[in-house]
Amino acid sequence: MNYWLMKSEPDEFSIDDLQHVGTEPWTGIRNYQARNYMRDSMQIGDQILFYHSSCKVPVVAGIAEVASAPYTDFSAFNANSRYFDPKSSPDNPRWQLVDIRFVSRLPKPVTLKQIKAHPQLTDMALVNHSRQSIQPVTAQQWQQIMTMAGA
Repeated sequence: MNYWLMKSEPDEFSIDDLQHVGTEPWTGIRNYQARNYMRDSMQIGDQILFYHSSCKVPVVAGIAEVASAPYTDFSAFNANSRYFDPKSSPDNPRWQLVDIRFVSRLPKPVTLKQIKAHPQLTDMALVNHSRQSIQPVTAQQWQQIMTMAGA
């Protein structure tokens, strides 16, 4: 099993939204590295730290899991979508997605400030490459975040 951190702006789509819908296609990823993680590395059942970003207090808010194999992100073909990509077509799609499923809210959300201050998390991608929307997480980092969250 792999572990991931996936970011979402809570005013766009929050852990509460995911809990409400249950499962959601993770559309709109337009970064090649993030796409490659979804396409090449994510497996059904992989665990996800659901991270609220671009907000007053960024936090790991909950846990989700990968719920599907990767498939074409059809939002790239919709000219009315903010994720439209004129260079992508159904015959030659550039973008992939996976569905993610709600697992749980964390008992105690873990802030970015707490993560940056923890000596065992200084090599976490979130600390060093904070702009990436999808990031791998090691089993040790996962366990440390779970401990900090009281999970």
